[in-house]
Amino acid sequence: MSHPEKQRSSPGSTPPVALLDRDHSILAFNERVLDWAVRTDVPLLERLRYLCIVSANLDEFFEVRGAPHLIAAHTNDYRGVYTVDSFKALATAAHALVERQYALYNDQLQPAFAEQGFQIISHGERNAVQRRWVKSYFEREVRPLLVPVGLDPSHPFPQVANKSLNFIVRLSGQDAFGRENDITIVKVPRVLPRFIRLPNAVAGERMLFVSLSSVIRAHLQEMFAGRQVGQFSQFRVTRHSDLAVDEDDVRNLRTALRQGLEVRHFGQAVRLEVSADCSEHLSKFLLKQFELPEQSLYRVHGPVNLARLTQLIDLVDRPALLFPSFHASWPLQLTQGQSFFERLKQGDVLVHQPFESFDAVLAFLREAVRDPTVLAIKQTIYRTGPDSELMDLLREAVRRGKEVTVVVELKARFDEETNINWAEMLESIGAQVVYGVVGLKTHAKMLLVTRREGKQLRRYGHLSTGNYNPRTARLYTDISYLTSDTALTGDMDQVFLHIAGQSKLPRLRSLLLAPFHLHRKLIAKINAVGKAAAQGVPGRIVAKMNALTDEAMIDALVHAGQQGVRIDLVVRGACMLPAQVPGWTDNIRVRSVVGRFLEHSRIFYFGSGEHEELYLSSADWMNRNMLRRIELAWPVTDPVLRQRVIDECLVPYLLDGRDAWDLGADGRYTRTQTDGHSAQTALMHRYSQRRRRQQG
Repeated sequence: MSHPEKQRSSPGSTPPVALLDRDHSILAFNERVLDWAVRTDVPLLERLRYLCIVSANLDEFFEVRGAPHLIAAHTNDYRGVYTVDSFKALATAAHALVERQYALYNDQLQPAFAEQGFQIISHGERNAVQRRWVKSYFEREVRPLLVPVGLDPSHPFPQVANKSLNFIVRLSGQDAFGRENDITIVKVPRVLPRFIRLPNAVAGERMLFVSLSSVIRAHLQEMFAGRQVGQFSQFRVTRHSDLAVDEDDVRNLRTALRQGLEVRHFGQAVRLEVSADCSEHLSKFLLKQFELPEQSLYRVHGPVNLARLTQLIDLVDRPALLFPSFHASWPLQLTQGQSFFERLKQGDVLVHQPFESFDAVLAFLREAVRDPTVLAIKQTIYRTGPDSELMDLLREAVRRGKEVTVVVELKARFDEETNINWAEMLESIGAQVVYGVVGLKTHAKMLLVTRREGKQLRRYGHLSTGNYNPRTARLYTDISYLTSDTALTGDMDQVFLHIAGQSKLPRLRSLLLAPFHLHRKLIAKINAVGKAAAQGVPGRIVAKMNALTDEAMIDALVHAGQQGVRIDLVVRGACMLPAQVPGWTDNIRVRSVVGRFLEHSRIFYFGSGEHEELYLSSADWMNRNMLRRIELAWPVTDPVLRQRVIDECLVPYLLDGRDAWDLGADGRYTRTQTDGHSAQTALMHRYSQRRRRQQG
């Protein structure tokens, strides 16, 4: 939940400065994403995609964080609640962002569509031939699936699913029984496509589309014989969808989550979207039904679900209006066809995704599954997707008689059902499935292979900053790390034993593990660099992550900066640390890089004089990651690989002059536009050249 700004002070800080608000910081991140939809140097359909991404992000924001029923009018305990004022301020910012989205869609994108020869046409823009075709489509494909529900004492307001498209209609006259019940709800089935392309025979030379909402709107009257349609509006309600399960009070977490999934679509309403011309009578009626305050009403000039416009990208099918395709190269340190086990005996391997291919990780697992000397495979699963070759490989490993242990995180938000299905499938064929530790999400990404080599058993491991999801591996920047280092793989085995058996965790040699000591040790490393700097030793901290909201870590960074440490933070999303505030955070620079790929890797560099350490991690610097999740950080000890991470994953982002945004002392982000250098573009170019050399 949103926390009001709190006054922070650290030793030497004058005056104390308020932390930035987390929720407003999340909205600011979406402003930066929306900027890609504004940029005219971005291909048109990609601009549309970024607009849709912002809409999907806002949906999740409201589903998880925007709960007006948790407003507290007067309280000094702000944990988990909004005050009335903080909720109004957040709603104002959200409304402004939504208004920007629709203005961009109507004033810039739609005219640009028309210039490119395709268009979404409203009922008023259709000629007689097109109207006849739409009417035929409505009668054939749409009307048979619509069931208007008239409201009366025996027909109360129907259950409306989360984010579903609906119409509210006000009718004049009496119904078939002589009653004057005037409100009817029309629920639109999700199986219907949201956009329909008109055949060339009726579209002419242009590529024309109609939206499902406009098809229904044009034919509402035909569904109410003997009555007149007066006021009407499309509407969509967003509901609180973060599953809350008391793990201490359930005997079977999987069953409890299944039951929770059944009602998730009908949770507490948190946002109501209606057409801009929706009457006050209908909007107030809906607000009352959903028990929402006025600030939760969003009047939109267009479709109530912009995220569904992603369908248009595929329907248009114009590659010239998309980014040029990028094909990842085979990892630089690997030779196709060479045994991973033999290669890893020579040293660790780093895969920089998506510039290098995630297929190498699948190839590693594939070799392990098919190697008769491999005895056991252990893996964590957080998000892998509903159709996964990786899961098929684990299934094959079970069939080949290997010991397969899979830690499946059932509470991975919005992936619960997929993960439950995978867990049940693996259990049904004999895999050992573990659901992690009660009260903690297992967010660590690790894969451990145990192989018999002569008279000894040897372990090979994979650690990652990202998920085992082939689709997102092409879209997210992450680092995969393959190793046979005995300290790392031994620690990984101990972590698996701890998760599965709930046994006491022994002292680890290399890994830093949350919730046990990752938080404490990272703070200690920050403090150590600060202490050395106070004694005149040059200090440097560079950290790249998705979010920075943990107050203890913020305090440590502020104090280190005041001791003379130069600190650069590359924080993609929410950041509560105000940078460049005179007399307080002068030595701290915060920037966010938003590019073609989603920045997702977590990298922590600590330098003090000639000594330097670099860690890769699955964890953001958030309280939940440090204290309420199983998370890992591991050191990169090979100096060549460490320098490669610095050169590819840190330095280019600190120098980015195109896709970076710098956080100012006023808490606002300003896009950096200097030499046009883009970190991601430079990396794509570098790896494309490598790929051509590989093929040549």
